[in-house]
Amino acid sequence: MSSAAQQQQKAAAAEQEEVEHGPFPIEQLQASGIAALDVKKLKDSGLHTVEAVAYTPRKDLLQIKGITSKIVPLGFTSASQLHAQRLEIIQVTTGSRELDKILEGGIETGSITEIYGEFRSGKTQLCHTLCVTCQLPLDQGGGEGKALYIDAEGTFRPQRLLQIADRFALMVVDSATALYRTDFSGRGELSARQMHMAKFLRSLQKLADEFGVAVVITNQVVAQVDGSAMFAGPQFKPIGGNIMAHASTTRLALRKGRGEERICKVISSPCLAEAEARFQLASEGIADVKD
Repeated sequence: MSSAAQQQQKAAAAEQEEVEHGPFPIEQLQASGIAALDVKKLKDSGLHTVEAVAYTPRKDLLQIKGITSKIVPLGFTSASQLHAQRLEIIQVTTGSRELDKILEGGIETGSITEIYGEFRSGKTQLCHTLCVTCQLPLDQGGGEGKALYIDAEGTFRPQRLLQIADRFALMVVDSATALYRTDFSGRGELSARQMHMAKFLRSLQKLADEFGVAVVITNQVVAQVDGSAMFAGPQFKPIGGNIMAHASTTRLALRKGRGEERICKVISSPCLAEAEARFQLASEGIADVKD
């Protein structure tokens, strides 16, 4: 087979995969009993796919002229359904056995995990490693899926992934707050910043709920300087306030140790105990500390 024919075959396969797994046109709602006139109203309001409708909050849909609460009913999830969903959750390995131990297997799918810490505490390195490990088979601690990396800080380095891929296989969101800190400055814009951030985090949670993906976000920290800082040094806290704290299912704090050693602490989680683990930053990614 010629190279041109092979390229055409690959393009056709990619197009078929896009049709099967890509966005569904909004007209498909008619098969679920939605009238053609209502579909047109949704389309006229700027919603062109089934996914766009699914991710639009109910109150926003009800603001579209002609769309009533009968078309957008409230749904309920039973305890047994929720339990069944929990059984489908998997953990993606971090590359460090000690870190996986305090996370009970790794980063959980279907939820948001926030990783915060000061500069060079290992946040981006951990994200790079997760981009690779998420593509591993399930029996190797992976998720058998691809990774989407949203880089807001200019720290994404493909060549780092190539180094890590030698140990695992290959390709997450870094940082969730960087652009908000630059686009919204001063106390006068604090309310607008928090509203935008809350909407963004709700979108991430919907993605985690609908597709069962593990959403990992990094966060910056600010120093809390008080009287005790003269003796113990400044304390660091993550930015974003209560909105960030409530949106994150699991919060992990990273801090520097000796040399390339880093310490991860579970700050809050509905199912993990507060614990710490040591790991190190290596050329092949996150690894256990070599004593």
